[in-house]
Formats: sequence, structure tokens, C-alpha cells
Amino acid sequence: MAKKNIIELQNPFICAGYVSPRYFCDRTEETEELIANMKNGRNTTLISPRRIGKTGLIKNAFYQLKREDKDAVCIYLDIFPTKNQHDFVQLLGTAIAQHVLSVEQKAMKKLLEFFGSWRPLFTADPVTGAPSVSVSIEPTQSEMTLKAIFNYLNQSKHPVYIAIDEFQQITYYPETGTEALLRSYIQFAPNVHFIFSGSKLRLMAQMFNSPERPFYQSTASMGLNPLHEEIYYDFARRFFEGKKGNLTQSAFHYIYQRFDGITWNVQQILNRLFETSKQVDSEQQVNEAIQHIINQNGMQYETLMSFLTDNQLSLLKAIAKADYVESPQSNEFIRQYDLPSPSSIKTALTTLLDKEMVYQDTKGYFVYDRFLNLWLKR
Repeated sequence: MAKKNIIELQNPFICAGYVSPRYFCDRTEETEELIANMKNGRNTTLISPRRIGKTGLIKNAFYQLKREDKDAVCIYLDIFPTKNQHDFVQLLGTAIAQHVLSVEQKAMKKLLEFFGSWRPLFTADPVTGAPSVSVSIEPTQSEMTLKAIFNYLNQSKHPVYIAIDEFQQITYYPETGTEALLRSYIQFAPNVHFIFSGSKLRLMAQMFNSPERPFYQSTASMGLNPLHEEIYYDFARRFFEGKKGNLTQSAFHYIYQRFDGITWNVQQILNRLFETSKQVDSEQQVNEAIQHIINQNGMQYETLMSFLTDNQLSLLKAIAKADYVESPQSNEFIRQYDLPSPSSIKTALTTLLDKEMVYQDTKGYFVYDRFLNLWLKR
């Protein structure tokens, strides 16, 4: 049997996507739990803030499942860009068609015969030349197509695993019955196992913990905390030692503490340090890497600020300067940062939370993008 090609990266600190377990840090217990849920017919709700590593965990679990069973069908889709039920069905249809195309092109004919109303568009990746397909579905056919998709999946001779990321997005659809419609098909699809992943804790909790909602207590629940600092350090140190360099524990501790262990932020800094230095042993080196990243993102942040109202921008700056705010509508906070009335702050805060520019945890409200937080402080 031919050996599977092993991808070797020039820079091992991935800032987006998933390559293989070699470049994926820890999450051993979480991966095992997720796989056990899927294998034993338990759909899973995975909830955590953005940039902690939900997508990486899902794809790592899929990687392990495919390694155990090459015929397993693993489909991942991020529905954050979808605006309505039609967008969702079309994205799901495209993901299924792309999977079929990647596994066996001959099966594509059978798929398109099954879905006679689909209008496929075949293209090739401009860089790799790999075939790609997307499908177009008539808006009036969305509900019928969704039913047909589940009929198709139920006929699979192999286990099907589907991860729907940013699942709370369906609560914004203008169609009020999408949750109930999905639930009605999912409960009669014993061969199809789901991961419902989301970053908006309040919305996800309402969807799966409220007795009046269709998905009430229908899944096993999982949450993600930041990676353990010592495990993360050992993971990072080995790559620096692999190029005959070194990353001191004190330097890594400074990175980890400054960014509260948020995986995406830490990876960005390690990526930059791995590119520029063999020996990383000082806070100054880390600060230079941070400054470089902030400067790179400056134009993006300026554009982002241009879409905010004066009240939203004033509140965002104030929260950044304070780091954490227990009560943004308090008179003390408003006076300290010369903000408008509590009612105006409440409106602005709701928008910033909805845009996920501000996040709330047990300590209070804070600017979630820590690089943006530092940029605002300047």
C-alpha cells in the first residue's frame, strides 16, 4: 500500500485551517469524547468563544475517524455567511456534492440524478487544479431539497458525520421554522451524526437548553477552555528545538498570560517569532512580534471602525482601555470615559455583542480580539 503523503510545513504554527495531528496541540480528551459521541449515535453541541479552537478540534476528530474508517463520510460546513434557509440548504448541498466529487467522480452522476433540480457548476482550483463543484437550488425548492438531502444521506452505506459550525446563525433566518424542520429530519436519520458548533453562548444555550425549542436536550454538550499552558509550551518548544533554536518558558508564559491563552492570538505570535528568530528568550522579542501584527492589521481595523456609530466606537474604546468592565451602563464608568447616557450605551453594547467585537464572561465585558484591544488603546 502506498504511504499517504505527509505534509511538512515551513512554519508549524498554523493560523487558519487544519493540516494533521502533528500541527494540532493536545485536545486529546476532547477529541476522544467527540469521536465517542459520534460513534455511539450521540449528536454533540460544542460551544465556546471564537478562536479557542473549535474548528481545529472538529477537523482533528474527522481526521481520526477517517484514519480508522476511510469510507466514513465527514462533512464540515460553516454557516456563518448564510442569511436564510435557502442559503443553508444550498451550502449543505454543495458540501455533499464536493465530498462525492473528491471521493469518486463516477458517483457524481448518480448524485445529480438523485437531485434532478440541482444545477451544478464544475470548476478547477486555479493553483492545485483539483476539481470543485457548487450547486444552485431554486429558492422555492429549499424545503423539498432539504428533505431529499436527508433521504440521500440515509441511504449511505457508510456512517455520515456532519459538523455545522456557527449553528446559532439559523436563529437569524427570516423563516421561523428552520429549527423545527431540521430537528424533524435529524431525529429520523440514525446513520447521520451531527456536531452543532457555535460561539454565541447565549443563543446556543437557548437553542439546546430551553424546553420550548425543538433541539431541547437532544445532544451531548461540550465546551472548550484555553489549552493548558504547560502542554502548549511543550508543543511550541519542540518546533523551535527542531530548527536548533529555543523558546524559553518565561517568554511563552508572557505570551500566554497577555492573551489569556486564546489559541488564535498565541498562534499568530508564535508564527511570527518562528519566522524571525531561532532563540526567543525576551519580552522585547514578543512585543516586537505583537507590534508587527498590530501594524499589519491597522488598515483592517480602521475600516472596521468606519462602520461603527460614534456611540459604538466610544464604548469600544472605553472597554479596551479598561480591559474588563463589569457594568458598562454604570454612572461611574460613563463618567470616567465621558460616554453618553446609559440607554445609548445599552443600545451600543447590544450591537457590539452581536458583532462579536465585545464579549462577556464571568469577569465582565471585554474586547475579544486582543490585537484590536491593543490597537484601540494606542
